[in-house]
Amino acid sequence: MYQVHLVAGSGSGTASSTSVPTFANPLSVEVWVLMKRSFTNTGRMPELFVMRLGTIMVTGFILATIFWRLDDTPKGVQERLGFFAMAMSTMFYVCADALPVFVQERHIYLRETAHNAYRRLSYVFANAVVAFPPLVFLSLAFAVTTFFAVGLAGGGGSFLFFVLIILASFWAGSGFVTFLSAVVPHVMLGYTVVVAILAYFLLFSGFFINRDRIPSYWIWFHYLSLVKYPYQAVLQNEFRDATRCFSRGVEMFDGTPIGAMSRAVKLKVLDAISKTLGTNMTANTCVTTGADVLAQQAVTDIGKWKCLLVTVAWGFFFRALFYVVLLVGSKNKRR
Repeated sequence: MYQVHLVAGSGSGTASSTSVPTFANPLSVEVWVLMKRSFTNTGRMPELFVMRLGTIMVTGFILATIFWRLDDTPKGVQERLGFFAMAMSTMFYVCADALPVFVQERHIYLRETAHNAYRRLSYVFANAVVAFPPLVFLSLAFAVTTFFAVGLAGGGGSFLFFVLIILASFWAGSGFVTFLSAVVPHVMLGYTVVVAILAYFLLFSGFFINRDRIPSYWIWFHYLSLVKYPYQAVLQNEFRDATRCFSRGVEMFDGTPIGAMSRAVKLKVLDAISKTLGTNMTANTCVTTGADVLAQQAVTDIGKWKCLLVTVAWGFFFRALFYVVLLVGSKNKRR
């Protein structure tokens, strides 16, 4: 008979070892008991979740007040890019607080698995399930704080996608940090590695340098960047409307030497351009649409829903690597 509580399996005896399973409980019972234990431990330290929520809310408030109600101008486009890069990278940095969890529980895990108290797979499942609910609340909190205040477009559908891509980013970041916690032996070393790698991910995400400008010998790192996919997804979510205009007439001169000249001079230059091109360009003629912005940023190689799926897949991939590390690096048998 299987027991309800996690106990060590029989590791000695010849006659009894053939009738007693290696593990005293089935996988589902192990996962359930480990989940209950983790939720109990989490409930005893609510300040940890409050601090995470506070960090997200403060970050969201700062971003919302800095990028308040962005307009549809060339400067507004650049400010949106900055907001999205900061927002998406924040999701991953906040996940760094999960690093000490396994590092501190390592000795307990080693002792219990050495006596076959539960399967390593059960521990991975329970860890993932317990980590997910807080991520939902954090995603909603950040999205509500920033989406409408910044003035992002698209209405309810875009807001829902914004929540989903934030949640996927949290999921991928949590999986990445959990995997690293099984690899590094010390918390401080782990923080150093996490911060460095996340900085590399942000560098190659496409914000600082466009994909088509990255040297060919570094392009592989661009596609390994965890930040690339949520960053590209939110850009497509915001600029997907090809009829939405972000630069009209003389606004095309913003950021150039002509931009500092008077409006009359700009209109004369615009008229000269119109005659050269054989078109009628006025001060209200749209010269840059949302589709143009996406093309300029080189973020059209993968659609936003595929970016969402890839981000979610990264989370599962790192959880699988976490299991492999536990399986290979922690082979402890009862003696």
